[in-house]
Amino acid sequence: MLRLFFNKREKSVDYCIHFYISRNMEKTETILALSALAHDTRLDIFRLLVETGPKGVCVGYIGTELKIPPATLNHHLAHLKQSGLVKCVRSGRQLIHSADYSKMDEMLDYLTQNCCQGRDCTPQKRKKT
Repeated sequence: MLRLFFNKREKSVDYCIHFYISRNMEKTETILALSALAHDTRLDIFRLLVETGPKGVCVGYIGTELKIPPATLNHHLAHLKQSGLVKCVRSGRQLIHSADYSKMDEMLDYLTQNCCQGRDCTPQKRKKT
């Protein structure tokens, strides 16, 4: 965007260019989130956290449920937290992890922003086989 300003002292017109970078940030954040989910273990962890709801679960439950060693689990959770898809809250001596539903919604909104050229195309729920 180009903005013009009148400089009274020098009696001239100055201009300033402003870039619209918001869309680039959305794209960057979406790429980061999708790259975090591109690993099968991280996808399994994220799906488990989505299933458990906003209250979240402790690290031990995730490791037991998915049979992931603690060091490996820590690595994958750190990657998911860095991408913004997972939140972590300390509760006493436990770390409670939960899916960040607002980030997940933002990612899905970005991906489906211009879906079907503006026509209503709500995805049909598939039957589980």
